[in-house]
Amino acid sequence: MKEIETYLFNATVGKIVVAMIGIIIIFIISKIAKGKLSNQFEDNSSRHKTKKLIDFVGFILMIVMLSVVYSDKLGGLTVAFGVAGAGIAFALQEVIASVAGWLAIMFGGFYKTGDRVKLGGIKGDVIDIGVLRTTIMETGEWVDGDLYNGRLVLIANSFVFKEPVFNYSGDFPYLWDEIKIPIMFGSNYKKAESIMTEIANEVVKEYSQEAQNKWKGLVSKYMIEDAQTTPMITLVVNDNWVEYTVRYTVHYKKRRGTKNELYTQILQAVEATGTEVKFASATFHLVEAPEIKVSFSK
Repeated sequence: MKEIETYLFNATVGKIVVAMIGIIIIFIISKIAKGKLSNQFEDNSSRHKTKKLIDFVGFILMIVMLSVVYSDKLGGLTVAFGVAGAGIAFALQEVIASVAGWLAIMFGGFYKTGDRVKLGGIKGDVIDIGVLRTTIMETGEWVDGDLYNGRLVLIANSFVFKEPVFNYSGDFPYLWDEIKIPIMFGSNYKKAESIMTEIANEVVKEYSQEAQNKWKGLVSKYMIEDAQTTPMITLVVNDNWVEYTVRYTVHYKKRRGTKNELYTQILQAVEATGTEVKFASATFHLVEAPEIKVSFSK
């Protein structure tokens, strides 16, 4: 019985029990906080960021609590911990850089969950931002356009300090895109331009207005000039045909569908003009060999 009492009141056992109780309490508080605070946000990005931040704070509190509980044991190990810490920091410099990158991402506005980015040469939508890695649902590669290919890519957060971060949906979630239409020489050029202008204005009308409003915010926030968000039609002439370029603004997730709609309507409108406006195509004219006459004289 005396041995059991001695064991129960042993200082080391007591500290272990206190540490376990402290970890359980912090875990429960973190769980409750995530449930309460995350419900205060309507958008998924803020909710996700709040949960990640609570997890990080809970982890720090656990370390602080353990340091306090075992503080009397750490005094004689200060020098050893210092030397070991320097070695660990050197060995885990990539991990430390990734944690610093996570803090920069969370509070520096590099990108958030749901954004379409190009990071480390990988393009896709951010679906999770961890302490060490960012998870991206990749687009492109063997799939044409901005469509998912089904591959998940994990990228170390330290990349934000090493390479450019391309964000397609940050403060300005719109892109300028272009399509090129070849028209045959001798067509009614004014008619062709009128068709493209009317169709472009109709198809991207909503995007142009929204982009203009967003662009005003950029002009007031950054040192940047005003830009045209309404469709623009330009013309160049080459050796084969007259080429029109239709430039327009579109939401970064609607590029493929918008381009398809523009091509379809322009194709139908041009064909409806009969011979007034014609599409051009590469043609090859084969020239036959000249006739050779051979005569023989005796």
